[in-house]
Amino acid sequence: MQAFLDALAREFPADFSSKDPTELATYGKDWTKVFSPAPSLLVRPRTTDEVSRFLKLASDHGLPVVPSGGRTGLAGGAVAAKGEIVLSLERMRAIHAVDPLALTVHVEAGAITEAVHHACAEHGLFWPVDFASKGSSQVGGNIATNAGGVRVIRYGLTRQWVLGLTVVTMAGERMELNGALEKNNTGVDLRQLFIGSEGILGVITEATLKLTRQPGKVDVFLFALDSLQGVLKLFEEARRGPFTMMAYEFFTEACSRRLEKHRGLRPPFEKLPSHCVLLEVEDAKPGALDGWLASLFERGLVLDGTLAADVGQQKALWALREGISESLSATGLPHKNDIALPVAKLSVFCGELETLLASRYPDWELCLFGHIGDGNLHVNIMKPEEMSKEDFFARTHDVDRDMFGLVRSHKGSVSAEHGIGLLKKEWLEYTRSPMEIDLMRHLKAALDPKGLLNPGKVL
Repeated sequence: MQAFLDALAREFPADFSSKDPTELATYGKDWTKVFSPAPSLLVRPRTTDEVSRFLKLASDHGLPVVPSGGRTGLAGGAVAAKGEIVLSLERMRAIHAVDPLALTVHVEAGAITEAVHHACAEHGLFWPVDFASKGSSQVGGNIATNAGGVRVIRYGLTRQWVLGLTVVTMAGERMELNGALEKNNTGVDLRQLFIGSEGILGVITEATLKLTRQPGKVDVFLFALDSLQGVLKLFEEARRGPFTMMAYEFFTEACSRRLEKHRGLRPPFEKLPSHCVLLEVEDAKPGALDGWLASLFERGLVLDGTLAADVGQQKALWALREGISESLSATGLPHKNDIALPVAKLSVFCGELETLLASRYPDWELCLFGHIGDGNLHVNIMKPEEMSKEDFFARTHDVDRDMFGLVRSHKGSVSAEHGIGLLKKEWLEYTRSPMEIDLMRHLKAALDPKGLLNPGKVL
């Protein structure tokens, strides 16, 4: 290790690395609360060249490295718990000029998601990867995890909005993948191997992002409903509504109560409903929209509802949804899961899930929320105050087993948008076949034969 540190001091700036205990504790973890951070060193390069030279040096000395973005993941994918070196991309935040003709922007991996949104908005353009953590998440992490978010139903996942990548392998080799090409039909699209690979194959340092026009006139509604089945029925109606659906989010009364306790926010209804739905739509046809809304109330599909009158009210309604995850963690210890089902299977699955949780875990507080429209549910179980943390995680392991069994029976995914990381390795086979997992292992061996890059994650 000393020979490595000596080389590091010779070849890189004085502020390139840190052993400060506070920084190591901060950069060695993500939003997962299960694992304790224990990195040996933190490095913060400023260029792709520095990333390349550092990874080659670490590889030559056989030292494991954990890539780190905004660390907002919930699967332990950015955790350094066994003395690894953390490679933070936070200093690589350049956002280059937006190309309004090509509808692209080239950014470095450490660029903050919200900063990219602001840069594109100046040109009337939009990078439609959006979620509650946009103020701290980084583009490189978004791409490495193929992040989803609140508007997947309209725009799809991150991989649909990445034209090209610059990737550095553990050996320090730099690859330029696809550049800014819209069309490139020359063999296997290697770019897609790295999108969603959770940093086990290479470190993404730069990206050319694909942009689209800003949405047209947007309306935001909040509806009160009496059941999860009601949420699904309203979704069916929204699919046929006189508008383009941008987002369809739901959350339960338990989420509302935690949100009010932490942030003083609550849905604008006299009585908290058992379920709320936030619906965002684009280019609604006024006459037809009035009829559609009237029909919802006439048929008893919703208990109450409100329409945001201006941008300020839209932000206030969105704050109800986007503040949930933070509020759960601030008011207790949640065991978090994000699962995905084929949309056609949602109704049957949700009924089975409610029955399972009510029969086997009747005394546990459940906070459910999610995107619904893309089949994604967030299942949060809150630790009872009297239960120890150790007992709680032991019990939730059984919950996971039972719930993932249901997910597998409906050909769903045990991780919709946060990846596998450390937390869900045990359950990967519930979603991926033995052949798929074997192929992943071969890809890992080909690109990182020493197994030093984000070791122990996914596989």
